[in-house]
Amino acid sequence: MRIAVVGATGMVGTIMLKVLREQNFPITDLIMVASEKSIGTQIDFGGLSFPVVSMQSALELRPDIAIFSAGGDISLEWAPKFADVGTKVIDNSSAWRMDPTKKLVVPEINGHVLTAADHIIANPNCSTIQLVMVLKPLHDAYRVERVVVSTYQSVTGTGKKAVDQLMNERAGMEGEMAYPYTIDLNLIPQIDVFQENGYTKEEMKMVLETMKIMEDDSIRVSPTCVRVPVMGGHSESCNIEFANTPDVAHVKALLQAFPGITVIDQPEKKEYPMPLIHAKDSDEVFVGRIRLDQSKQNSLHCWIVSDNLRKGAATNAVQIAELLLQKGIITAE
Repeated sequence: MRIAVVGATGMVGTIMLKVLREQNFPITDLIMVASEKSIGTQIDFGGLSFPVVSMQSALELRPDIAIFSAGGDISLEWAPKFADVGTKVIDNSSAWRMDPTKKLVVPEINGHVLTAADHIIANPNCSTIQLVMVLKPLHDAYRVERVVVSTYQSVTGTGKKAVDQLMNERAGMEGEMAYPYTIDLNLIPQIDVFQENGYTKEEMKMVLETMKIMEDDSIRVSPTCVRVPVMGGHSESCNIEFANTPDVAHVKALLQAFPGITVIDQPEKKEYPMPLIHAKDSDEVFVGRIRLDQSKQNSLHCWIVSDNLRKGAATNAVQIAELLLQKGIITAE
């Protein structure tokens, strides 16, 4: 199978290649695509070296699948061109997520929506993915009505420039800044631009994407997204209101049984999920601090942690590709 990775030299693209290798995805030809300045650069994959080529060159090769992690503008311009030559595009940007003609997919939750007619498939926002992974089994059991969530998002979600800023500040060095403020020893309660309603674009992604993935517009989500000087993954503090009274033991059992979720919840032993300790380099979504809300009936608190570069981006995209194979929408040739 001919696979193109668009944005192969970026943080998500690098992890994408790693996940494809780990999953032994059936690749017969790998096309590395990056910016013009990277054309000709060699990228190692499984002991073999592949040159970076231009978008046009990749298009002319007509890959079976193209996984895009190169930003919304690139996706808007090029994804339709790849789709027109028969390529299945899995896009990691926000460009197509809320397009009513495009599917927004987390395979464990709504993989059933994929059909052969889908040529551009959207990969959800990283914070949304780990949230809906937890909401799905609980919604099926108790019906989720409202979620109040605060995110603690790793600098890796911004990219290499942000990681460099954090490490430079930690080392007392001058350097290019990804953020308008110092991030080391600081928190920034803004991710993306503010909207007219006072929420940021990142926060509204969580609101709208959750309803679309869960296929339920009645679920209300109120997020606050915060950038933190952390590596390894995003964390979320969630308060979930249900139509019915949840039972903590049952909630833990439901979550532990759900594919892709690991419960770490023994606070008496100081065991709870942490981004650097548990999430980093893992494909799992970790949940802990599960407890009833003493201030409101039918409500539950929990703490959710996941590697934003893996399940929050690369792994989910590769899982979508694997699902296309499983459904026979594409074939391993």
